[in-house]
Amino acid sequence: MEKIRLQKFFSENGVMSRRACEAELEKGNIAINGKVARVGDTVDPERDTITFHGQTIRPRKKKFTYIMLNKPRGYITSTTDPEGRKCVTELLNGVHTRVYPIGRLDRVSEGLLLLTDDGTLTNRLTHPSHSIPKVYRVKVAGHPTKEQIEILASPLKIDDYVIKPVEVEVTPEEVDTVLHMYLYEGRNRQIRKMCEIAGITVKRLSRVAIGQLRLNGLAVGKWRYLEQEEVDYLYKSTK
Repeated sequence: MEKIRLQKFFSENGVMSRRACEAELEKGNIAINGKVARVGDTVDPERDTITFHGQTIRPRKKKFTYIMLNKPRGYITSTTDPEGRKCVTELLNGVHTRVYPIGRLDRVSEGLLLLTDDGTLTNRLTHPSHSIPKVYRVKVAGHPTKEQIEILASPLKIDDYVIKPVEVEVTPEEVDTVLHMYLYEGRNRQIRKMCEIAGITVKRLSRVAIGQLRLNGLAVGKWRYLEQEEVDYLYKSTK
């Protein structure tokens, strides 16, 4: 979360006006993480401990909306599109809050997509340092060689960026092959570009999980609200 001035923090949380906060700062009655605060100081309400006369002031909890959608192919991961293409938010019938996708699935991909109006969680999940794997089921043409799979699992260079190695599980079928790929990054069209480098043709791509969150029978094109324990899991896993 972006840092804000102390005056704004106290005003938004109904403790005192901005002018009154400045007066208390001048008196040395406000502290940040145990250190006396001054006019002009900023805080991150999610991480810093703010006290007034020794009493901890906690930010008001806003009620956010968290949604899991089973995205169909043919929809773009956006809220609007100047070209008139179908957007994932058009599928959210009954949702009266404006929510935004966390990350992306390209138009011809499908599967688990999270949407929310919680900017803090969005930033945590899209930050490169987070430790929640995104799991994809990738149906590819034919039967890739051992060498091709090794290429997929190597630290490839995509768009002038060296990606982290990706875990790949291989399940051969009669005609084609299913790959389960575990990604900790989300570069634009990363899997398709990886397969292109390895000389593998992607026939169908679906995100089946984000960490412990799975579709569990959620039909294509349908959505549901996340349970509180699922939201808590996402927060705890992205500290």
